[in-house]
Formats: sequence, C-alpha cells, structure tokens
Amino acid sequence: MPDIKHFDPDATLDQVVNLFWQRGTDSTGIADVVQATGLSRSSLYATFGGKAQLQAAALDRYLERQSRPVFEALAADTRGVPAIVTFFERLVAARCAGEHARWGCLVTNSHATASGGLPDIREVLDRHHDALRAAMRAALETARADGQLRADLNVEAAAEALTLQAYAVNLRSRAGAEPAVLLAGVHAVIDGFTTTEER
Repeated sequence: MPDIKHFDPDATLDQVVNLFWQRGTDSTGIADVVQATGLSRSSLYATFGGKAQLQAAALDRYLERQSRPVFEALAADTRGVPAIVTFFERLVAARCAGEHARWGCLVTNSHATASGGLPDIREVLDRHHDALRAAMRAALETARADGQLRADLNVEAAAEALTLQAYAVNLRSRAGAEPAVLLAGVHAVIDGFTTTEER
C-alpha cells in the first residue's frame, strides 16, 4: 500500500521555517524539529530527506514567500534612490519590531553557518543573493536614468554593495543594533552614490 501522509507538508515546512529562522539552523537539531512539529523522525525523513535537505527546502520557501515579493516590488518601483531608501527603512522596521523582531533573515543567518557550504543550501543562498542584487541594480538603473547618481558610479559594484548592506542590517539587527544606527549606516552608503542635489 502507498504511504499516506496524515499531515500537511506545506504547513509543516512553514513551522520549520519559523523554527530555523528564530533559533538558527546550527543550533536546531532534528529532535527540535520533531518536538515543534509533532512528527516522527521517519515522517520528516520520508517527506523532506535529512536535515540539509530540510534546511534547503525551508530556505527556498523563505525566499519565495518572504524575500522575492519584496525584491520584485523594489525592482518595479520607479522612484530610483527613494525606492532604495524605502526598501531599507522597511527592512530595518521589520527586523527591529513586530512579529519577527530580532530574528534577522533566515537566508542571511544561513550564510554564517557551517551548512552554508553544502551544495543544496549554497544554491538557494546564491539565488537569493542574485535576486536581491538584480533588484538593487534595477533601482539604481532607474536612478541613473533620472540623474540621481554620480556620473562615474559603477552600478554593478553599487548593487553589490547595497546587497551586502542588507546582509549587514539583518545580522546587526539580530544582535540588537538600534534602528537609528542601522539607518545611519545605510544612508552613509547611499549618499556616496548620489549627486549633491539628491542628498
């Protein structure tokens, strides 16, 4: 007889996302996942594979539901530099207050873990990075077309710098940094890209 699942894998994966996100993947073992989901090890392994596969699935879910909508909104925003500022203001607000305050970002947190070098996990981390950088680049290209950027600015390098700045906000907010400090750092970076008129 085929194995019949008596649980919702999607709902379970959402639970795992929150567990890994809040507690960290390195400090969360399969026993913790079993306790949080109420499932047996055999059910988890049969559905998701081992911990590395479960982590990759959780990261992919986070990317699609948490990150990608924000990236797409940034890329579609026609304001240029103000769109980038708004992105960071909302990021800082989300990281420092509300339901997931001080959790950081599941993807950013995973960059700093031992499992971040595993192929399945590395692939999701790279996709997240590429998507965020592409959104930053799109916003910068809009800003350039509107005359908001320094004429000599390397847009590719600037997009990478802003992507790295987002990681810094995620990590420092998890460590308890104050919103005003995080935003001051963001504005210092952005000011280095813009024309005098935009500052």
